[in-house]
This record gives sequence, C-alpha cells and structure tokens, in this order.
Amino acid sequence: MSQIHARPLNSQDYKTLSLAALGGALEFYDFIIFVFFTTVLGALFFPPDIPEWLRQLQTFGIFAAGYLARPLGGIIMAHFGDLLGRKKMFTLSILLMALPTLAIGLLPTYETIGIMAPILLLLMRILQGAAIGGEVPGAWVFVSEHVPYKRIGIACGILTAGLTIGILIGSIVATIINTSMTREAIHDGGWRIPFFLGGIFGLFAMYLRRWLEETPVFIEMQKRKALAEELPLKSVIVGHKKAIVISMFLTWLLSAGIVVVILMAPVWLQTQLNIAPALTLKANSLAIVLLSLGCIVYGLLADRFGASKIFIIGSILLCICSWMFYHLVSIYPEYLFLLYGMAGFSVGIVGAVPYVMVRAFPAEVRFTGLSFSYNVSYAIFGGLTPIVVTLLMKFSPLAPAWYVLALGCVGLVIGILLRKDINHENTAVNKPAVIVEE
Repeated sequence: MSQIHARPLNSQDYKTLSLAALGGALEFYDFIIFVFFTTVLGALFFPPDIPEWLRQLQTFGIFAAGYLARPLGGIIMAHFGDLLGRKKMFTLSILLMALPTLAIGLLPTYETIGIMAPILLLLMRILQGAAIGGEVPGAWVFVSEHVPYKRIGIACGILTAGLTIGILIGSIVATIINTSMTREAIHDGGWRIPFFLGGIFGLFAMYLRRWLEETPVFIEMQKRKALAEELPLKSVIVGHKKAIVISMFLTWLLSAGIVVVILMAPVWLQTQLNIAPALTLKANSLAIVLLSLGCIVYGLLADRFGASKIFIIGSILLCICSWMFYHLVSIYPEYLFLLYGMAGFSVGIVGAVPYVMVRAFPAEVRFTGLSFSYNVSYAIFGGLTPIVVTLLMKFSPLAPAWYVLALGCVGLVIGILLRKDINHENTAVNKPAVIVEE
C-alpha cells in the first residue's frame, strides 16, 4: 500500500492536473479581469455627474462584492460536494463563473437603462464570487483525491500555479486591449471584449471537464457508505476547530502574498517611485511567472520534506526577498526585474498552503472544511488587506514590506506548530488526514 501512496504521477494524473489547472486559470481570469477595467466600468455604469472618487469607490465596492459572496457560494457548493460528489460541483462552479462573465460583456450601460445598470453589474459580480468560492477549494480537493498520497504537494502546487497564470492572462489581455485600441474605442465597446473572451474561455473549460472522472476517494466513501451523516459544516465547526484556525491563518498568508506583492506592488512602484506603468507591468508579469514556478517548487518540496520544514524555510525566504524588494528597488531601480522576480518566487510558498489544508480534514468533510476556512478567511483578509496597507502607508511608504514581513512571521510560527501531530481517522483514504510533517 505504501508503494501506491508513493508511486510517480501517471498519464491519467497529468491529464487530470492539466484540465483542472487550465480550468482554474481561465476561471480566475474571469474573476480578476474586472479589476483591470474598473475605470472604464465606473465611467459607463454610474451617473456621469457624480464625483470621480465616488464613482471609483462604488466600482471597487462592486468588485469587493465578489469577495464577500465567496463564503456563501463556497460553503453551499462544498456542502453538496461532500454529499453528492466533487466532480458535479467542480463543473457547476465553472459554469456559474462563465455565464455572469459573458453577461457582463452584454450588459447595457447607465446611459441606456439608468440605475439598473450598476445593479445588474453587482448581481453578476456576486455570482462570480460565489463561483470562485467553490472553484478554488473544489479544485484543490479534486486533484488531491486523484493523485497518490505522497504526490499531493506537487499536485496542489501545479494547480495553484495554474490559478496564478489566470492573473497573468488577465494582465496580458488588458495590455493588448489598451495598447491596440484608442480610449474612445474602448469606451465605445472595446471593454466588452475581455468579458466575451472570459465567457467563451469558461464554457470551453467546462466542456473539457466533462472528461474528468469522480475522485477515487469519494467513490470509495460511497461504497463504504461513509459520507457525512450530518450537516458537513456542523461536523467541521464542532470537530475540527484546530484545523480551521490553522487553515484560516494559512489563507491569510496566501492572500497577503498575492494581494500585496502581486496585485498592489505595481501601483506602489508607480506612485511611490514614479516608475513607468509599462515597466512595472513587465516586471509584474515576470513576478507572476516566477510565482507560478515557486508554487510548483514548494509543492514538490512539501512532498519530500513535509509541511513544517517547508513553511519554516519558505516563510523566512518570503520575509527576506520581499524586504529586499521594497527597500532596495528605490536605491537600485535598475535591479527592478531581479528584485521583483525574487519576491514573486518567494510568494510561491502559497503553493504549499493547500498541501496542508487538504490533509487537515477527513475526506467526509474535506471539501466543506477547506472551503469554509479558505473562503471566510479570504473574504476577511483579502478584502481588508488593501485597505489596511493603504492606511498604513500614511505613516510609512514601506507599509507593504512591514505587512508582508508580519505575515511571513505568521507563516514561520505555523511551520513550527505543524510539528505537533493532528490526526483524524479517515476510512476513505489509506492515510489519515493530517496537517503535520510526517
């Protein structure tokens, strides 16, 4: 049995990983493409006579609504994922993302239907949030239950890398639109193109997922009649509090790395250091590529050395590289690409986060436990992080560096805590659910 746990990934495993990662990348593109066109959407979906700051605030409020909808959508889909099957919810999540994205591209503007325009945009954004809330945890659970136990780290690392590539695709599409079309052309309808593409991408990914099979773990649970006998969420909250806490803190670390270093850093470079937007975009693209590589590397190392060692080393590296980036780029701007690339790679420690989380809960409630912890934490910290960092920058322009440093220390503490054993009996898998280094 140990040979089965440790066997290399086979062609079926790679097929599953490829389809899951591709779908995740395209779905994440659908979720974040909104942020690249907030200025245009604000001008078209709100009254023209309101102050610019209020228009932008309302537009970002609609964007944030997607984050707030994540817990509800994630918990509902996870509930049925634990009772009816992983594949059904995995397919539903991508359909629920593709249709609203396509609909946004078709929405009439404020000039046409008045106040209903921002209301419909808000509704579509809520549906997108519900979809992404089920997609990310569902994808992690799906691939981890398909691959051998000793290959969960690399599987989750590859999948997380795929999600980050979705950000890169969004950045590339936005760059092409903004460089190939005039501002007037974008306002006249060019802004709809990336949403049409997102909807088409999503439907294509859903079609590809029809070739995926239900996870062996869920099938075995069905045969053993070992599915959750009570409400999965109740079982998670009552019986797995420690796993929830650790998973939520790891999600905080993940959100800090992605939001601060990847999404907010280009604006920081432009506003604080007056670096040209085109240059910051290129550096950001490099950082995303190296982040994806880092996710795979850290996932691979987690399989070999365990979660504890990886989070201790990875968190220290994150602290060092992010600190160097924020402190040295102003002194040595010619090393922007090197410094930002190193920081991006160090954020790759987030690729090991799902390795811990999928092992933290027994299979009967794994989808619900992971989804609840991840989505509630991301809704809180993912939404508050930009606000907190922005407020802290009133006191120091290096506030992003301090924030990432603090979360790196949190990751270090978690790495130390992971040495303590937390086991859950799990008859559906040949190994117990654990979140510790073996």
